[in-house]
Amino acid sequence: MTASALPATAAVAAPAAAPRRVDNVPLGILFMVGSTVMFAVSSALAKWLVALYPVGEVMAFRSISSLLVCSLFVLPFTGLSVFATRKPGQHVARGVSQAISQTLTVLAVSMMPIAGAIAIGFSAPLWAALISVLWLGERAGVARWTALLVGFAGVLIVTEPGADSLSLGALFALGNAVMYGSVTVAVRGMTKTESPNTLLMWQLLVMSVCHAGLLVFGFRMPTLFDAGLLVGMGVANTIQQYCWTRALSLGPTAAVSPFYYMSLVWAMLLGFLVWNDQPTLALLAGSAVVVASGLFLLWHEARAKRAALADARGAAIPKASVPAVPAGR
Repeated sequence: MTASALPATAAVAAPAAAPRRVDNVPLGILFMVGSTVMFAVSSALAKWLVALYPVGEVMAFRSISSLLVCSLFVLPFTGLSVFATRKPGQHVARGVSQAISQTLTVLAVSMMPIAGAIAIGFSAPLWAALISVLWLGERAGVARWTALLVGFAGVLIVTEPGADSLSLGALFALGNAVMYGSVTVAVRGMTKTESPNTLLMWQLLVMSVCHAGLLVFGFRMPTLFDAGLLVGMGVANTIQQYCWTRALSLGPTAAVSPFYYMSLVWAMLLGFLVWNDQPTLALLAGSAVVVASGLFLLWHEARAKRAALADARGAAIPKASVPAVPAGR
């Protein structure tokens, strides 16, 4: 829990209590940057390996190795109780959705430059916001609709639908963004009742089962070096998840999340160094539009949340702080 999430009455009711925890924003930003590096590395390894081995095999190695690494760090402290939950159905649905989403991501990077696939994936928060409006009935003002429309225009610029036709890789990347945004909305309430370890272990377990099932479509015995790369891809994916979670625990979302967009920089760099991918004007311009709209939406939602919290505090504190004194005193 961050300092801003403390109960509004804490400072009034117990001023002499333990001091409020201070966010370590610089360290949180450092973890977020580390997360972007690991995400780009994992994506680059997936692109390299899927050209040599079946997609199902690559995904199976990625998920199973991630599950094993996390189990080594989590299970010694929690045991199998980490899987205890009253929402097994939601965990399975979340894991299956994530398995499909990550498979679409790997398919996308195998068919197009990494930077392009990641740039399209940046539209996931926009899809989440749109689905929240259409599905959950959340209110959307002019600012929110403007950010959504501008962001989707940026996606169109990146995908270049008029350039011979929309590429299959771009469609896979777009499908990943839509699904990830949908999952974000569907499981929004799970974080209130489920621990981070439970969410993570359930997700990795379900994904491992799903991706292991893809092995029936093809398997090729990897060389020792390639096996190391396959396992390394899963380890990089695990480190990315850990760094991302740590970043959000060390600082407010609005302060650390913008740095997640740096993954596009690393993706462009790796794409150029390894595959000689030259960033096109459409990719640069569209990415800038998508990132700008995402940052604006993040800022707008954070401001609205602060305003709602301030209103709630303003309504509660006067009643608690004004003593009941007879009118004649």
